[in-house]
Amino acid sequence: MKNINSVRPNSTLLNLSILIFRLFVGISMLTHGIPKLKILVGSNTIEFMNFLGMGSIFSMFLVVFAEFLCSIFLIAGLFTRLACVPLIITMLVACFNAHAGDPYAERELSVLYLSIYFMIIVLGSGRYSLDQLMTKKTETY
Repeated sequence: MKNINSVRPNSTLLNLSILIFRLFVGISMLTHGIPKLKILVGSNTIEFMNFLGMGSIFSMFLVVFAEFLCSIFLIAGLFTRLACVPLIITMLVACFNAHAGDPYAERELSVLYLSIYFMIIVLGSGRYSLDQLMTKKTETY
């Protein structure tokens, strides 16, 4: 058994952890994106935040793009770091604009997602991803 106090991560466990992390956060964000997608596609009247004067429909479209489509990319590990950028922007807007006047307890979820997406940008998609298959990286993890 390896030294439990080692600072060097086990590459297999690290990549498996990144996979589980991506799947969990992607599926969790889909629970926010799917209802918004249904409203965007099926509703005649859309009542949503008008961010920076872009209009409520366009603002809703951008949020659905991030929370639904980018979450699917995250789950698949496809364009992972790039997919995190709209998700980070969405969480920044949610935290500092949509919930700006709310207590921290109401903003906590967006801050949590924001930190998770930041960590995914730092860690990348890992070995078990479509990014790895597409690029055929020869890097060792």
